[in-house]
Amino acid sequence: MLRLPVGERVDLSAYDTTGVSRTPRTPNSRNPDSSAPGHPAAGWIPSTKAAGLAATKALAPRLAGLQERLFAASTAGDRRRILLVLQGMDTSGKGGTVKHVAGLLDPNGCRTHAFKAPTDEESARPFLWRVARVLPRPGEIGVFDRSHYEDVLVARVRALATPPVIENRYGQIARFEQALDDEGVTLVKVFLHLSYEEQRARLLERLDNPDKHWKFSPGDIEDRALWPAFQEAYEIALKRCATDRTPWYLVPADRKWYRNWAISSLLLEHLEELDPQYPRADFDVAECRRRLLTS
Repeated sequence: MLRLPVGERVDLSAYDTTGVSRTPRTPNSRNPDSSAPGHPAAGWIPSTKAAGLAATKALAPRLAGLQERLFAASTAGDRRRILLVLQGMDTSGKGGTVKHVAGLLDPNGCRTHAFKAPTDEESARPFLWRVARVLPRPGEIGVFDRSHYEDVLVARVRALATPPVIENRYGQIARFEQALDDEGVTLVKVFLHLSYEEQRARLLERLDNPDKHWKFSPGDIEDRALWPAFQEAYEIALKRCATDRTPWYLVPADRKWYRNWAISSLLLEHLEELDPQYPRADFDVAECRRRLLTS
């Protein structure tokens, strides 16, 4: 994965979509001296599917352990939590990431939400209203399949709002995310970088398999015609809505196993930085033990 530079123009065509190329290089998320798009502590990036699957599986115990500590810490008043935001073109793997990455976590401490077209009630309210309602609680890990960014992506490309409204939304998003950070929410914003050719292959796969027809819509073909406009909308959002505290990460998404490994590693990295601790007992442990033994 790559931590995109803050405040600089983003040219998505310059970035690899497979995870094979290491260029262009940008500092890693938590280690400015590292330019490799992988977990800095690992010092290694899988190059085969078998290696990637094994590496992702190996992360599961560490993720689960830290997740439990995060949840446990919340019982003693720790308000920290994580919100993983997944954005990307159709078929880039947002749902697949939820399944394979969130699947490594305890569902009791994980809150997932998929954003669809706004309902009538949601459309009648400020666009961030529906997002604020489903934020993770203290101690939880939240995962958004799409998010508030749809309101500066789809809304921009399909002219669902006027240019002044769209322009104002960038600032609203930045202030909203800053407020979340101030409240103890660690935002992990991920753009799943998919190639035009790979999207075609995945859409054809859905058409060729009757069991996948439910995942296909003729509108997907119409959206492909708008690919350049969507890429431009993403480039603007990735630049306008990134700060040092709420950066964007680009994850190559053409290879599903690489995508899952990279996001699992990124999530682990943030959990390790938070380093949540089990709370100390607020009762006399020895006395409670004695009572149990003598009861």
